[in-house]
Amino acid sequence: MQRWRGLEEIPGDWGRSVVTIGSFDGVHRGHQLIIGRAVERARELGLPSVVVTFDPHPREVIRPGSHPLLLAPHPRRAELIAELGVDAVLVLPFTTEFSQESPETFVRQVLVEALHARVVIEGPNFRFGHRAAGNVTLLTELGREDDFEVEVVDLQVCGTAGDGEPFSSSLTRRLVETGDMEGANEVLGRPHRVEGVVVRGAQRGRELGYPTANVETVQHSAIPADGVYAGWLTAGGERMPAAISVGTNPTFDGTARTVEAYAIDRVGLDLYGLHVAVDFLAYLRGMEKFDSIEALLDRMADDVKRARELTDGV
Repeated sequence: MQRWRGLEEIPGDWGRSVVTIGSFDGVHRGHQLIIGRAVERARELGLPSVVVTFDPHPREVIRPGSHPLLLAPHPRRAELIAELGVDAVLVLPFTTEFSQESPETFVRQVLVEALHARVVIEGPNFRFGHRAAGNVTLLTELGREDDFEVEVVDLQVCGTAGDGEPFSSSLTRRLVETGDMEGANEVLGRPHRVEGVVVRGAQRGRELGYPTANVETVQHSAIPADGVYAGWLTAGGERMPAAISVGTNPTFDGTARTVEAYAIDRVGLDLYGLHVAVDFLAYLRGMEKFDSIEALLDRMADDVKRARELTDGV
């Protein structure tokens, strides 16, 4: 899959294509429907498919300080999009100047002149241009003028998560923030992932016999609620069952909130400085302050046992 940042990186000989536009944070099951349809139409027409997204999140530019928590940073988002069979991802730098472009200017510069869109696939609530003035009705009208077709896909998918609320990035964030990994993973269609670099911590886990990878997470990451989870730690291409702790280590009167993953039954791992991924499968319990190290060790042993059982064979 080709990856471009900015219109200037699009090849000069780029021909017609099938395009879909959106933030696509998390690439959840609703996003997968619309992206999948774009890939399907592209193959029917013998054309490449392109996903257009933005960095930073438009909300941060329009209302500084309001950047939503990210379900997937852009490199991870590109990986997930590539898995759906997309041919190219275009990341548009979202600036104040860009936010003030009219819908007509956006369509002309991006869809017509740069990507030579033949078909544009969008959801019914798609908005674009200055103050989100453009909608699918206007996009369809502009398509008639500039020789591209607009197909509107109903991307609403529902399940048991959120009491049947339609799947969305905002719903997923709420589920993650409350530790409802079963619900979040239903929306995503996979375990929620947090990424970052392993840094040195207090090394208490090593002293207790449970050495953990202390992950310095990517900025704006959607980190689950404080507690202990079952999941996986992926490092150097290897995926390892893990017991994961999120919180401030209250037994030791900690104040900094950390994400720490213990790779179950692994000895001698040296992960310092590596970029790793932590996948959250299930919530085990809340964060607790124990009266003694012995009580903490007993609970940790139980946590590891449950995490091993939940990840076995998954």
